[in-house]
Amino acid sequence: MKVADLMKTDLAVVNEDISLKDAIIQLADARVRGVPVVDRRGRLVGVLSASDVVQATAEQSSTGERGEVFEEMPVRDLMSTPPQTIGPDEDVRRAAQQMLTLDVHRLFVVSTDELLGVISQSDLVRAVAKGSL
Repeated sequence: MKVADLMKTDLAVVNEDISLKDAIIQLADARVRGVPVVDRRGRLVGVLSASDVVQATAEQSSTGERGEVFEEMPVRDLMSTPPQTIGPDEDVRRAAQQMLTLDVHRLFVVSTDELLGVISQSDLVRAVAKGSL
């Protein structure tokens, strides 16, 4: 089975130039733990995860300071780079091995700098449960 067969294509995506506050709202609205970050040309440049937000929150000493930082800081200053990627024609077992090796929960599916989708550990578990793998 190929990555393209399991990946999700309906993604919440944030631009690297928006504020952390706006990105956090999108993250919460999408009910996901991480969103891909793209540049002005739509190329994948990073990922903003709930863990990144928690870490930034812990590093601020006060609520006021935190609010200021989240209002003013662009996503590009907090996002994790490089984003972990895989091609759509790769075998899903390779995706599973890559997630384990890199200790990540998701891989973004790209082809020639174009973001096509995402495959997560949850997608793999569902496929195993359904007997697809």
